[in-house]
Amino acid sequence: MTRIYTKTGDEGDTGLFDGTRVSKADARVDAYGHVDELNAWLGQVRAQGTDEEVSAAIERIQRDLFAVGAMLADPRHRIAARVEKAAISDARIAELEQLIDRLDADLPPLRRFILAGGSPAGASLHVARTVCRRAERRVVGLGADNVDPVVVTYLNRLSDLLFVMARAANARAGTAETEW
Repeated sequence: MTRIYTKTGDEGDTGLFDGTRVSKADARVDAYGHVDELNAWLGQVRAQGTDEEVSAAIERIQRDLFAVGAMLADPRHRIAARVEKAAISDARIAELEQLIDRLDADLPPLRRFILAGGSPAGASLHVARTVCRRAERRVVGLGADNVDPVVVTYLNRLSDLLFVMARAANARAGTAETEW
């Protein structure tokens, strides 16, 4: 029987993909921890119920976020080269941009800032957006030499998409946005 607990982290350290042991407070671990939190928030959104287009997009993003986490846990950039599902490409970022444009086309233009909230899914997507921005800041904090630039671009574009998704979820639920 395989157990979920390994006891290898009982002293406050964890292993990266290259076998290196680092503190659980290490900046790299912190960065992929925020990506994991974002993934959990997106699971919360899907559990609250969204339309099929948004739900399918979120599931794909959740899979992407596992790849982002793997890339961050791989300081020597070995896993993405071997495991296709552990990679993010420029083409995937272009897909996010296309989805932003498609969702945004059905929304009223922004004239002011809006307050986070609305429907349960819309409000949770706003939380996910802020968690995404935090993850992005932590990833950028690792330094350009320590992170594949596609990860930073992906997280930046994803936060834009999550904002538009929140607006779309609220519009599709018939919930008005509150301007600031």
